[in-house]
Amino acid sequence: MSDATASRKSRVLVGFDGSARALPALDRAADEAVRRGTGLEILCGWPWGRLPAPDAATAPGGPSLHQMSRASLDRAVARVRSRADGLSIVPTLTTEAAARALVRAGRTAALTVVGTRGHGGFGELLLGSVTLRVAAHSTGPVLVVRGSATNERNCVLVGLESEADLGALRFGFEEAVRRGATLRVLHAWRYPATPSMCPPAPLEWDDVQLLAKSAEAVPQYAVAALRPAYPGVVVDTVAMCLGAGHALTEASRTADLVVVSAHRRARRLGLQLGPVTHTLLHHAHCPVALVPDAPHSPTA
Repeated sequence: MSDATASRKSRVLVGFDGSARALPALDRAADEAVRRGTGLEILCGWPWGRLPAPDAATAPGGPSLHQMSRASLDRAVARVRSRADGLSIVPTLTTEAAARALVRAGRTAALTVVGTRGHGGFGELLLGSVTLRVAAHSTGPVLVVRGSATNERNCVLVGLESEADLGALRFGFEEAVRRGATLRVLHAWRYPATPSMCPPAPLEWDDVQLLAKSAEAVPQYAVAALRPAYPGVVVDTVAMCLGAGHALTEASRTADLVVVSAHRRARRLGLQLGPVTHTLLHHAHCPVALVPDAPHSPTA
């Protein structure tokens, strides 16, 4: 094992801004560190709770924003210790912008964990800018903690578009092993477009059957390539004629975790996440793990 690989496996990284909305991500990160047998780094980056709650306001001569943030970070450490006694914890308070700090530190983390939103806002509907930037630029796996279910469903769900998503599928296998869960691999497909026809010409029954069988083969072949390395995992493959975002969002109702490749598209304003990823980050009923499908140079 290389030094870089050993370093990546050494800790789980979580972004923490001191808000109540950040607590689910903090708790989940502690659980993930215990599950992986690693340490936990709690990172609080500038602007350290730029919009503090009203009761956090101080009079002149009171504690500075830095001091309040340090106290908040100390409380986070105490919370994790009460949840996972003996876990190695590294609290980090930095003046670096939160998204940039998380992307940088995440290069050597086994997993970066972020919440859906920090101070204020509608946490279940909107994503904070830090979460979106980390999801769009991180070079390692990112776990976005969303959904409110507390009961385990004993299922890891992987969205598979093609064999290019083997990295996400391998991550899903590993998660299934850690959790002792079933792995469900879902491939969504649509009828081919027929631009020359308006409206599109109906497909013959034999054509539909052929398309369905071809779609079913996509997750089956992908799973067959990795199954020998994970012989103890029970796998269920599904092909659905439905939009991928809709199919995965609905399937996430009965999953503990949904895993997808973080397909990024180079745009004029930087890397952007694909529509399926955006749909899941805004509407999934459980946490979402994004696994980069190709290395790139982050510019958070």
